[in-house]
Amino acid sequence: MQRRFEQCDDVWSAGLGRRLGAMLYDGLLLLAIWIAVGAAHVAVSRLLLHIPADQIGLGVAQVLSLRALMAVSAFAFFAFFWRRGGMTLGMQAWRLRVQTRDCCSITLTQALLRFLVGTLSFVPLGLGHWWLLFDGERRSWADLASGTQVVVVPKG
Repeated sequence: MQRRFEQCDDVWSAGLGRRLGAMLYDGLLLLAIWIAVGAAHVAVSRLLLHIPADQIGLGVAQVLSLRALMAVSAFAFFAFFWRRGGMTLGMQAWRLRVQTRDCCSITLTQALLRFLVGTLSFVPLGLGHWWLLFDGERRSWADLASGTQVVVVPKG
């Protein structure tokens, strides 16, 4: 269920510097999550599936399952925070919030679109994120595709 945010009139579109700062913070948090996911994957492979230590990570099924778990855990991290309060932990540090154009929390579909397009935006040398420098409303490709916006929330 979407909820309407209270601070709507005092916000402005986020610039590239703040967004990159939040991405760095969230990237470190995501790295910690991926380390835990990787450790759990190895533990399941060794303890439940009885795969020898020298065979861990060699099979196609192991590689694909780990990659799928990492993708799902990354999406779960972002979707949980974006839908809950519009802010990941990195976004909170930089006072950023993702919201719909009418100042509401985003839907699961919008979160999925935002995640997929945001991830693909890194492929062409990050052009999808640099795009906000050329867009009059400071929107990245992920913002455009999902119908969302990233705003700076005032202090207080």
